[in-house]
Amino acid sequence: MFPLKDNIPTDRFPVVTVALILANVVVYFLLQDGGWEITRNDTGDWAVGEYALVPCDITGECAAPPGHISDVASVFTSMFMHGSLLHLGGNMLFLWIFGNNIEDAMGPLRFVLFYLAGGVAADALQIAFDTGSAVPTLGASGAVAAVLGGYVLLYPRARVVTVVFLIIFFTVIELPAMIMLGLWFAQQIVFGALEYGTADQGGGGVAYFAHIGGFVFGLAAIKLLATRVKEIADARPRRRAVFP
Repeated sequence: MFPLKDNIPTDRFPVVTVALILANVVVYFLLQDGGWEITRNDTGDWAVGEYALVPCDITGECAAPPGHISDVASVFTSMFMHGSLLHLGGNMLFLWIFGNNIEDAMGPLRFVLFYLAGGVAADALQIAFDTGSAVPTLGASGAVAAVLGGYVLLYPRARVVTVVFLIIFFTVIELPAMIMLGLWFAQQIVFGALEYGTADQGGGGVAYFAHIGGFVFGLAAIKLLATRVKEIADARPRRRAVFP
C-alpha cells in the first residue's frame, strides 16, 4: 500500500516537514553520492561504514569500522541516510503526507523534537532486539513511523487516498487512517516476528523493530505535544478505480 494524499488541510506551511525532506535529499544525493543503490563501499563524504549506526558498537559487542564517528552522532546522522532511491522516496512520501498535519498540530519546534526523539526510540528498540548486529542501520523510517503513530491517534477517521496492489492489479481507494496505518503497523509486527531469531536477522534490509519502536513512541508521545487538533468528520472507504 502506498498513500497518495489525505483529506486534512493544514493551517500553516509545514516548514519543518519540508526542511526535513530537503535535508534527507541533500544527504543522499550530495553527501552519500546517491544513485539507485548505496553500498558500504561507496566513497561519498558520508560513507555508510562511517556514518550509519552500528548496533553492536552501541552495545559494546563489537568495534565499529575504522573512521566511524561517535555512537551518539551516528544515531542522528543515520536518520538522514538511505540505502537506495526507493528507500528515500518511500520515506519522504510518508513524511510529506502525514508529517505536515503533525507539525500543524504541535508547531515547528515541538515537531522537530518529536521527530528526532522518535528516531532515537526506533533505534533503541531495533538495537534491543539485535544487540550483536554489525550491519549498519540507516534511514528515516523510524522517525517517520513515529509520525504515523501520532497521526493515527490524532486523526483515525481521516481519509487517505491509497494505492493497494492486488497481485497483477491495483486499486486506488480512500481508506480511514486507522485502517491504512493499522495494516501497515500489523505488517511490521508480523515481518519482525518472522525475522526475529533467524539466521538472516538484521540482514534482510528492513529494520522492522525500528518501525515498531517509532510507531509506539508516536502513540505514546503525541498527546503530550499536540495542541491544535482538528475535528475530522467520519468517512466511509471509497473505491476510486482498478487498473490492470
